[in-house]
Amino acid sequence: MSSQVAGLLQLIALIAALALAYRPLGDYMARVYSSEKNYRPEKWIYKAIGANPAAGMRWPAYLRGVLAFSAVSVLFLYLMQRVQGSLPGSPAFSSIDPDQAFNTAASFVANTNWQSYYGEQAMGHVVQTGGLAVQNFLSAAVGMAVAVALVRGFARSRTGELGNFWADLVRGTVRILIPISVIGAIVLVACGAIQNFSGIHQVGQFMGGTQEWNGGAVASQEVIKELGTNGGGYFNANSAHPFENPNPLSNLFEVFLILLIPFALTRTFGRMVGSLKQGYAILGAMAVIWIGFTALMMWTEFAHRGPAFEIAGGAMEGKETRFGIAGSSIFAVATTLTSTGAVNSFHSSYTGFGGGITMLGMQLGEIAPGGVGSGLYGMLIMAIIAVFIAGLMVGRTPEYLGKKIGTRQIKLAACYILVTPALVLGFTAVAMALPTPADSMTNSGAHGFSEILYAYTSGANNNGSAFAGLNADTQWFNTTIGIAMLLGRFLPMVFVLALAGSLAEQKPVPETAGTLRTDKPLYAGLLVGTILIITGLTYFPALALGPLAEGLAS
Repeated sequence: MSSQVAGLLQLIALIAALALAYRPLGDYMARVYSSEKNYRPEKWIYKAIGANPAAGMRWPAYLRGVLAFSAVSVLFLYLMQRVQGSLPGSPAFSSIDPDQAFNTAASFVANTNWQSYYGEQAMGHVVQTGGLAVQNFLSAAVGMAVAVALVRGFARSRTGELGNFWADLVRGTVRILIPISVIGAIVLVACGAIQNFSGIHQVGQFMGGTQEWNGGAVASQEVIKELGTNGGGYFNANSAHPFENPNPLSNLFEVFLILLIPFALTRTFGRMVGSLKQGYAILGAMAVIWIGFTALMMWTEFAHRGPAFEIAGGAMEGKETRFGIAGSSIFAVATTLTSTGAVNSFHSSYTGFGGGITMLGMQLGEIAPGGVGSGLYGMLIMAIIAVFIAGLMVGRTPEYLGKKIGTRQIKLAACYILVTPALVLGFTAVAMALPTPADSMTNSGAHGFSEILYAYTSGANNNGSAFAGLNADTQWFNTTIGIAMLLGRFLPMVFVLALAGSLAEQKPVPETAGTLRTDKPLYAGLLVGTILIITGLTYFPALALGPLAEGLAS
């Protein structure tokens, strides 16, 4: 069997698995966020934090809950790293420097999981499991809560209440993320991922010397890393490490976990707004982009030129032989079209165009299907923009799901789509203009520029993956990427929740013969075109200086 056929079969198996899980999981999540019942463990949590889950919140109160909880989380994780040297269960691990501790705390709370350190050498068991893994759950639950608040904005009318943030946070964690993670961890252990709390030990001889590794609760952290679209690896090699991702079966399962909730949330959206067809339209737009990017990546990496590529069967530099080009390409697209950032190969080693595809996936806003929660609300923002453009073309006031899209809604949507590009391009320009940041580049020319552009694209879009050639463990990159991650995560949430509040206050607009049908393939095509045009107009000049220039020169 050829590598291309094997890759196609993997893709078909992945689509089939996602299709089987789509309906039950999407309906279950809709019930979770619509239920008024609280389980006993949830009641204990509400009592401990002093929250009333039945109290409705308008968007400013909901936003204050998101920001306050996230600020406390950053502080807590920062302090854990700073005192790591004094914590029990952390032998041979010293405390983390202030700039790196800030960067890591901002990264994991912002659902980015950018890592400028060697995981197995820097973080002990307590910080890994009690700090980083906990934030993998909580940051994902925050994103899902904000997405559900926006969905309620469409579903409700003549009220400003968007639900209760604390109830959404707890239910998303307790009822969705934890149960799936328990099952997923068992599957990964069965595939060969490790799960222990052993210390540093010798694992064998290598090139005449000894090789040492520390163990860890890897499988449990790996599953929520992928399921919550987080991306931070227990080891520096991330999902290319055999302890995290042992074989092709575990590789395909991890891609399934990455895509599972973001795709299923479109069903949740359709169920909560009372129209499954609306959810299918959003799903269709996401699926078209994801399948298109995956096919383009596999074609780019399989298109070998020269005897070296012909012998290897394609561009194998930076890829694990146990996954091959197909498994690596599928993983790379899944992780950059979502806000995961986990890697089973090194994106810097991809062909020029292949590296550009990973970068473009993030620059779309990671909405196909995007991060857990963030993908859905990002796509719904784009849906509003697409409706507005359609309204301009036919001279009608745009409407979406029975809500008028007026000046206020468009201003909020425009602010949302402008924040991240401003952070990416602004920080990249400053870094290239100053002499010190450029010293961190391993490569010069177009590839060196791509390293810087990729770093800020990854940080501001809350992805977390990197072009491996950049030394980001400097005060400049730790600080600026940390700021980009926080602003890129929480500024868009401000606009999303403000938009949700403005929609919830409206009364529904009756559908007429002139209303644009947003549940049809024509609209899904318009949505895909809007996304590609907006992204292209924003980032094409920067891409032309980096991956496009490199690809054309090769």
